[in-house]
Amino acid sequence: MKRILLPAGGAILATGLLAAGLAGTAHADNPYDMDQMAAAAKVDQVVKFWTAANGAALQKAVAYTFDYKKVTKIQQKGGYSPDTKPSSVPAIGDEPKKAIKYQNINIPKTIGRVFFAIGDKLYWCTGTSIQSQYRNLVATAGHCVYDIAGNNDVLDNWVFVPGYYQGKAPAGVYVGKTAFTHYDFTNYEDFDRDYAFVQVYNGLKFGGTDQRKYVSYDEFKAFKGIKADEKQTVSKAEYDAAKLDPAKTDFYDVDPGSDPELSGPDFPGAVVDKWEVSQAYYEKAPVGKGQLYKFGPPITENVTYKDALAYLDNQKKDPAKYPGTVDVDDKINATITHYYVQKWYKPGKETRYFKWVFYIVTSDSLDAGRLGDNVGGAGVAWNQPTGKYVRTFGYPGGEHPDGNRPYTGVTPKWCYNKTSGKATVIAAYKVEEQVALKCAVTGGMDGSSWLYKYSNAKRTGYVNGVTSLILDVDGNNRYDTITSPYFDGETATVYKAAANQWSGKLY
Repeated sequence: MKRILLPAGGAILATGLLAAGLAGTAHADNPYDMDQMAAAAKVDQVVKFWTAANGAALQKAVAYTFDYKKVTKIQQKGGYSPDTKPSSVPAIGDEPKKAIKYQNINIPKTIGRVFFAIGDKLYWCTGTSIQSQYRNLVATAGHCVYDIAGNNDVLDNWVFVPGYYQGKAPAGVYVGKTAFTHYDFTNYEDFDRDYAFVQVYNGLKFGGTDQRKYVSYDEFKAFKGIKADEKQTVSKAEYDAAKLDPAKTDFYDVDPGSDPELSGPDFPGAVVDKWEVSQAYYEKAPVGKGQLYKFGPPITENVTYKDALAYLDNQKKDPAKYPGTVDVDDKINATITHYYVQKWYKPGKETRYFKWVFYIVTSDSLDAGRLGDNVGGAGVAWNQPTGKYVRTFGYPGGEHPDGNRPYTGVTPKWCYNKTSGKATVIAAYKVEEQVALKCAVTGGMDGSSWLYKYSNAKRTGYVNGVTSLILDVDGNNRYDTITSPYFDGETATVYKAAANQWSGKLY
């Protein structure tokens, strides 16, 4: 161990006896940070952010791919020295039994996608519902909760969607309330502590129907739920009248438009029109594509003798407007020939008038209940021996360093292998004692739980790690190895602090 703050007891802990004393920052007896995520009043808004328009935002999200390519040197050395005796907490409803081998692997109901926003970008990782007193806890990677590469704060609009599939949330959407991370991760970016336990509110389900109600500006400001404003087009008469009313002036706007502008033919958005010129001007114009180049051959129209005389009369008054040539034969057959050159321009915009309108959104949201009651919760184990078989389940969807993208992220994938007996060292991430597992997955698998003693019949096991880094160990530009922090007594302390807290009621 490179840092030990608090030894944890070695006995197996029953859920009801999990001890936790919360603190805002870590100290000698508390190696964890706890950070507020969404307030209860914002839960409906956060869920609707992801579920609106048949889950459009959920489907827009992409696999979160941390900058794994910066890993240029990987070493393995020594072994692991547990700081206390091996210990664990059983899965919800689980009793220890002898494992049964199956050829087909059943995907656990406890896994799902973690969704979050970084700026205007939407991402996903993998998360797992785990045991806790109030059945409200999710395990994932620390970097899928905390933005150490940006503003050093919890990620925005963080939700967990168990059993996610193509925009659907069959068991509801669970908004993060409080994130528990190790002090060394959030303060020193130490990936040996790249794990997080997130308390979530009760899930919400939506029937898919929204009701938009237009309200006054004062009602809009007072409303605490989902709301928005938009511009509506109005007539110039309404706009002019509103500008004379001080109570309405601030709610109207105008786009003054613009006149067409001459431009080159290759200017973005430029269009071409024909411009009539005199025969002499036309004959001097070059052929091809360009401003004032010839616009096709001259066009000759047959007219009456009377029309020809009228054209000549107009030509004397305004030769620029009537530049064509007139020809009349001895039988009084008349023609007018027109000559055109190209006129390239950037189109102008029509003046438009708007008013701001305000609306609130009400929806048929339903309380889906507690996470653990709906999908169960995996057990948690720490200080377990390495070199043992584990299964890890997740949603890989990113690309390999060579650009190959073998996974879509639509359905979960899994790996089964023995964990490394030696500690993995990666200086770029301050890693000195992570555990490695051969597994050729890509981004999006981040945060996936490493399940020890997985029961295929019960679809659960003990979380004994979470995917932290995805590595190309053999240097062939294909990821082949994943790593996890070693779950030890300090991990147990962070977990127990999170596992004994109630999320509170939404309604």
